[in-house]
Amino acid sequence: MRIAFYAPLKSPNDPVVSGDRQMARMLIKALQHGGHSVELASELRFYLRQPEPKSFDALKIEARDEAARLTRLWQRDGKPDLWFCYHPYYKAPDLIGPELASAFAVPYVTAEASYSRRRNAGLWADSQALVARAIEQAALNICFTQRDRQGLADVIPDAALGMLSPFIDTSAFRETPARGCPTRLVTVAMMRPGDKVESYRMLAQALGSIGHLPWTMSVVGDGPARDEVKAQFAGLPANRIEWLGAIEPAAVPDVLYTKGIYVWPGYGEAYGVAYLEAQAAGLPVVAQDIAGVPEVVRDGQTGFLTPPGDVAAFASAIARLLAHNDERTIMAAEARRFVLEERSLGGAAARLAELLKKSPVS
Repeated sequence: MRIAFYAPLKSPNDPVVSGDRQMARMLIKALQHGGHSVELASELRFYLRQPEPKSFDALKIEARDEAARLTRLWQRDGKPDLWFCYHPYYKAPDLIGPELASAFAVPYVTAEASYSRRRNAGLWADSQALVARAIEQAALNICFTQRDRQGLADVIPDAALGMLSPFIDTSAFRETPARGCPTRLVTVAMMRPGDKVESYRMLAQALGSIGHLPWTMSVVGDGPARDEVKAQFAGLPANRIEWLGAIEPAAVPDVLYTKGIYVWPGYGEAYGVAYLEAQAAGLPVVAQDIAGVPEVVRDGQTGFLTPPGDVAAFASAIARLLAHNDERTIMAAEARRFVLEERSLGGAAARLAELLKKSPVS
């Protein structure tokens, strides 16, 4: 099929590294792997930082102009076989695809659409209504987590839903890793206000409580909250923390291969691509049993998931892996097997092909 791909929150070509951009790129790869021709329909970013009517109206005008451009293009060159929208939600609804899909009788598909009842007020209610209509219209809504699936089913019981587990391109992790340093902790995360800062704060508190153990920590990431993040670690010995800053995604596997344990609390994580990458490199994970994290980390098998907000439990889980190298080694092997065998690009491509074949899009 010829597929028109659109991500209203962030284009796959956006220069800023993020899990959202990474998943958009991987979905395109998975669709191409399945033999489809994928074209980026639009790079228009529709993102509402705050519920401001003027911003909403201005973005809707931009969306209408973009829809008009695509209408002329499709009338001239022919329409695609499918519109594929990645990650529409209340701050980033798809204002282009549903209308075009209806006008041209093109099947409409979403992936990682979400609906939050907490946002049913004011302008957010208006943008959520747009998301709900798109979900209802879609021939298929692909969900990455059971939490998202249930959220859509609660709002739109008749929505066409299918599951695709979060995945990564494992090609960069096929080389058998050398034995990493078992006491070297690592995390890869952006530094921005909100959930990311909260996760860094919890991590710093947990490390502070196990200072008697022989750990060191490498932090990969940067962002507007850099100073706030570093301030959280100010009470820890400077020689124990290595700040690597932002690095190219292609360099992440080499960093992970030299470490022993991946630690990241995971406040607000939809699921967390970084967890999958760490496990692919043979690192057990310590995270919270929160949000979508259980979809990518198997508690007691590929890592430990601790109760949300429990700093002591989080610190204890890190301490356990530091103290029990045999257990850490077993978990490391299982983590790597889990991702390479169950969460690969090839597996995702096969699952996507199955979902599309069973839906009314082909």
